[in-house]
Formats: sequence, C-alpha cells, structure tokens
Amino acid sequence: MFTALADYHVHTPLCHHATGWPVEFSARAVELGLGEIGFADHNPMPAHFDDWRMLREDLPRYFAEVEKARAQFPQLTIRLGLECDFLDGREAWIEELRGLAEWDYFIGSVHYLPDGAEVDHPKYVARYRDGGVEEIWTAYWQTYGRAVRSGLFDFMAHPDLPKKFGYRPAGDLRRFYEPAVAALAEMHTPFEINTAGWRKECREQYPAREFLELAHAAQAPLLINSDAHAVEELGAGFAEAVALVKGVGFTQSVRFRRREISFVPLP
Repeated sequence: MFTALADYHVHTPLCHHATGWPVEFSARAVELGLGEIGFADHNPMPAHFDDWRMLREDLPRYFAEVEKARAQFPQLTIRLGLECDFLDGREAWIEELRGLAEWDYFIGSVHYLPDGAEVDHPKYVARYRDGGVEEIWTAYWQTYGRAVRSGLFDFMAHPDLPKKFGYRPAGDLRRFYEPAVAALAEMHTPFEINTAGWRKECREQYPAREFLELAHAAQAPLLINSDAHAVEELGAGFAEAVALVKGVGFTQSVRFRRREISFVPLP
C-alpha cells in the first residue's frame, strides 16, 4: 500500500537531533515500498540561532548526502526540501534560501512564538503547567495563520504542535482550527498529517480529527509524513493515518517536484 505514499518530512544528523543519513533512510524506504522519500532538515539561519538546526556551512554536505542516496538508489524518487521556521520579520531569509538549490519543497513550521518561546521544547513545559495553555495556543495559531498567508511554503508542518506535551485549552478547539483552515483554503496550501504525535506525550497525530474534518470540508489538500528523526521512524503509522484520513473523507495525497504540486490517490 505504501507505493502510493511519499514521506517528505525526514531529518538527518545535520540538524543535531536526528540519526540516520539519507542513504540509510532510502534503503528503508525501498524496504517499505514507499513511492518517494524527501529530506527536510531544519533550515539554516544567517548566524547561530539555536542548537537544533542545520548550519549554513553544512548545506553542501546536505546536498552531497542526498545526491549520494540518489546515486545508490536510482529506483527510488528522492526529493530535496527544507523545514523552514516562520519568524515574523525574517521572511526575506527564506526567500534567499530559495535561490541556493533546486528544491522540491519548503515545509513551513511554527516552533517559535513571537515572544521567542519554543512551543515544543521541554524547557518551556512549565508555561503550560502554570496556566499558560490558552495564551500559548492563541499565539501559536495566530502565527500559523500568518505563516500560511506568507505564501513562502509549499505545505505546512504538524498543525496542533502545542499539544505535544498533552496540554490543551478547555472547550471546543475548533475556535483555533477554523481560522487556520480558512488560511490554508484561501492560499491553496496543503498541510501534513504528522504521525510523530503518536510518539509524543499527546498520543495523537498532528492535527486532531476535528481539524481534519474542517480541512476536508474546506477542500484543503493534505499529505502524510512521519517527521522521522531515526530510520526506524520512517513511514511510522502510515497505515493508521491512511485509515483516519479516508474515514474523514480524503481521497488524495499530494506530491512535489521542483515546487510543483501533483495529486495521487490514497491507497
């Protein structure tokens, strides 16, 4: 069943918190029968920014490792991407990154809130425990909407990331989801269902089923990704994710080549 699927959200050791080089991931992709694989390390910044992203000087190594995998596995389609953090006021840097390679896609993600806090970093968990859940979710989803409307990204990563540690605001969460889905539909931007959530404290895929239902009603496209940081995580949960999204009503997934989108039927 995996031949109809691609896994485009895969990290390498160059982002300093993953294991497995593109050759190793590609070997596993062939074993799984994936249709395509794509690498998307966290984008470098012009100067040191944090300790969990690729350095600018490592870009040539990144390109070389992907080309090595392409040479070793010619039967597998291997795409080149980046996961790019949306940061207010730094949009020009993402535009500059576009010119550095023949990318297949840029993934947009929101890890940082406007005040500099990281929504998914353990060092900020106390903010959730101390009653800041509503504030964090509000800031996250407002930033997410701006990221979508920036037009910088080919698809959006892990909606619902603030629930990683299991903290959710009280009440109907569709009040957060509806504006984000409206932005996706307005910009014709796909989003991923990210199976890494099943491996985190929240024990739920990103995004929640309610988000998926709203996105389907709005005809926002999706794709399924593992957010693999280790070879054994590649394609993790894909069978369950397919069943979930088909149960909501989705019939297609998306693929990218040189930043051009196409659609394939779900298995």
